[in-house]
Amino acid sequence: MNDAAPRAIAVTKAIEAAVQHDRGRLLAGLIARLKDFQAAEDALQEAMISALGHWARFGIPASPAAWLMRAALNKGIDRLRASARDTRKVQNYRQIAPTDVGCDDPEDIPDQRLRLIFTCCHPALEEKSRVALTLRTVCNLTTREIAAAFLDDEATMGQRISRAKAKIKAKGIGFAVPEPEQWAERLSTVLSTIYLIFTTGYVSEDNGPRDLCLEALFLARLLDRLRPDAPEIGGALALMLLTEARRPARIGTDGATVPVEEQERALWANDLIVEGQEILARAVARRMPGPFQIKAAIADCHMMQPAPDWRQMSLLYESLWRHEPTPVVALNWAVVLAELGHAGTALEKLDELESDLRAFQPWHAARASMLHKLRRLPDAAKAYHKAIELAPNEPSRLFLEKRLCALESG
Repeated sequence: MNDAAPRAIAVTKAIEAAVQHDRGRLLAGLIARLKDFQAAEDALQEAMISALGHWARFGIPASPAAWLMRAALNKGIDRLRASARDTRKVQNYRQIAPTDVGCDDPEDIPDQRLRLIFTCCHPALEEKSRVALTLRTVCNLTTREIAAAFLDDEATMGQRISRAKAKIKAKGIGFAVPEPEQWAERLSTVLSTIYLIFTTGYVSEDNGPRDLCLEALFLARLLDRLRPDAPEIGGALALMLLTEARRPARIGTDGATVPVEEQERALWANDLIVEGQEILARAVARRMPGPFQIKAAIADCHMMQPAPDWRQMSLLYESLWRHEPTPVVALNWAVVLAELGHAGTALEKLDELESDLRAFQPWHAARASMLHKLRRLPDAAKAYHKAIELAPNEPSRLFLEKRLCALESG
């Protein structure tokens, strides 16, 4: 009896550790076998509850993760047997239970997370649903944490995630890495989803326990490890690493955003810069250029010593335009042209984008800066006010207010 409390604490810690380190791998393996997101999550939860009593009585197993996998798979199959009308289907599930998962070695659990990421990021799902389902299933964020990141209430986000799971089931979306002919399209969707997770965290003012930037980096590193032969994965990872390296310097002591070219470089994380540059070089060496590799190269040029290499950045944007001829790429290219001394030409290009980007805050901010450079001060002030009104966060608003104040003071 005296040992009961310490044993219970040890068991609880062992379960928490197993879930923290292996939940994504466990859930991916369960979904691969049970073909149902909700059934897999319910089975894993039941296995964790069973572990509380079983491990307290018989001791913590040598491989908690493998024990949870087998227990969850058995519980999932039992649920299917109880509800299914197709006896053959249940029998097929039963056949995989004894031989497909080891009990003693965690390496016996195949890593199915690559398949899980592609399933969560299927193009048939809405962008926000892809992000939410990836964060919930692969990164183990709670529904409350995901809702907070997107400024939604928990119930609404829970419904969104449930609908995404139901859509995957109803449409029969396969739990698989796509075939070679589908790889490029699907990988682009996956990387765009992961990068959206990163950018959502980067612009967020939330300093909570779950950092979306780090979650996105975890996913990108995982993909890079599972598919090191895909240079665009390396490009996306390099882009995030180089951007993350600047995060300590992006907000000044006054709380305002600091542009890259004005940041205190001593604050940058040099280890992340080196890692990002090495990964980018490895990706580029495969001679299969893609938009994420180009964007990473642009980020690298923006961080050149002693000043950004604007001319090289312009050439890179020309290359990026061939892959992504979008208004946002045109906007960023125009900003670089202005830095090269072509503010008039850049402003003309921005004005051509008005119908596409009039509701896009960076368009107003860039236009204000160019008008300021051209000394069209009343027009610049009007553009600054609009950009301030649409600012996505407090640091951006403070930065623009500083620029407006400088304009008004002469």
